[in-house]
Amino acid sequence: MQLQDILYSQGFGTRRVCAGLVQQGLVQVYASDEAVTALTCSDSSAEFDAKGLRFRVQGVDWPYHDKAYLMLNKPVATECSQKPSTYPSIYTLLPSPLRLRPQKGAVQGVQAVGRLDQDTTGLLLLTDDGKFIHRMSSPRHHVPKVYEVTVKHPLSATQVARLLAGVVLDDDPKPVRAAACEAVGEYHLRLTLTEGKYHQVKRMVAAVSNRVEGLHRSQIGGLRLPDDLAPGQWRWLSAADLASIDA
Repeated sequence: MQLQDILYSQGFGTRRVCAGLVQQGLVQVYASDEAVTALTCSDSSAEFDAKGLRFRVQGVDWPYHDKAYLMLNKPVATECSQKPSTYPSIYTLLPSPLRLRPQKGAVQGVQAVGRLDQDTTGLLLLTDDGKFIHRMSSPRHHVPKVYEVTVKHPLSATQVARLLAGVVLDDDPKPVRAAACEAVGEYHLRLTLTEGKYHQVKRMVAAVSNRVEGLHRSQIGGLRLPDDLAPGQWRWLSAADLASIDA
């Protein structure tokens, strides 16, 4: 695969822009996974095996990924939208190549897998793999999601029991129940859901006469948000991470 095409596939601009980056000496390529020094390549048509390739563009190291899979620790007061209305978009937290990765059609760059409200924090997945987004968003794909909920009033055993048994929301007569629920502290509820209804956590907690004051998603399937990933930070998902989601 030509180096200019590799850069284009990773979101570094048009093929002409990518060729220019190479010709200006702004791209270095690592000879192997073990290499600590990258060598400048000024030939934009030079051929490389893209799989596993590591390179540096304008001083920033970048690994080749055929498909991008990321986790983001979403901070408060951000919107999961390309066109936010009130707060900054989560996409501004990502480097431009991730936002510019080419895709078929009008869609460009990685997209959030589902959404978190502007005041909800925590684990958010992003990818440019449309099949992955569709599978994860399908109502038939019941991946458990764990939420750390801060409530306004002290929790009671009755409230926990009701959430486990099922509560009725105003848009559906069928009871909605938590897959797991425990009072971690007097005002801290850990709630596991396998559905994704609109404002579901807030409405379920309201249905048991309490109120959500803070909401944080800590886990999707078997994938936990790492303690060392600060709000606003992102990282690539490994093959093991992806496998753990459905574990």
